[in-house]
Amino acid sequence: MAKLSEGVAVVTGAGSGLGRALAIELCGRGQRVVGLGRRSDALAQTAALAGDRFTAMPTDVSDPEAVREAFAKMPAPVTILVNNAGVYPHRDILDETTESFMQTVNINLGGMVACTRAALNDMGASGVGRIVNVSSFADIAPMPCSGAYSVSKGACSVFSRALVADLGDRIPGIVISTWMPGMLKTDMGLPDGLDPATAAKWGASLALNEDRSLNGTVWEMDREILPARGLKGRLKDVLMLRKRKARRL
Repeated sequence: MAKLSEGVAVVTGAGSGLGRALAIELCGRGQRVVGLGRRSDALAQTAALAGDRFTAMPTDVSDPEAVREAFAKMPAPVTILVNNAGVYPHRDILDETTESFMQTVNINLGGMVACTRAALNDMGASGVGRIVNVSSFADIAPMPCSGAYSVSKGACSVFSRALVADLGDRIPGIVISTWMPGMLKTDMGLPDGLDPATAAKWGASLALNEDRSLNGTVWEMDREILPARGLKGRLKDVLMLRKRKARRL
């Protein structure tokens, strides 16, 4: 398998919000999509909007066994994975229990790990794959009543870097990126936030891009966030007349 388009793209959290918008956008670009989500009725609504290229597969991504069963039923090898599923319970730490806190972590981070590990069975065999992990800046500046969300999303970004460390040299055809889509007009976002359909255009472009130089990159909305450079690196850039430029989607 030489191209991403020859397999299926798996989008988690495809029953609503950004996940639904991503599934619709990817299908509109000719990509076969399998949408995972907990609610079969919500996935059916996505299917009605996305068309024949969309396959609904009700799955609780926080359940590793359910994830393994779902990936075993894929209609074609998985070449693209967009880890989008997430929850954002607004709870003060004094109102959290250990169980409620870890349930958020199990969905936001555990679901990402479970789906990635399952997708790597196909990607590792073919040597081709694209993984986009949807994250946020919540770990850098946590809002009140967002402890579990902030911790889990920060860990998602670390997970992307760990994947690159493990796979980058051995299987360079598997390209991993972290994407922060911005504050969206969704149940988890803001009433005056960005239309998920707009963000989905950026996310679909990122997911369909096979450029290996994207491995390990971080994106905010439609713009690449360049890694910080130390003093030595900045001096070298000046001496060699190099000017780093962030890419756009």
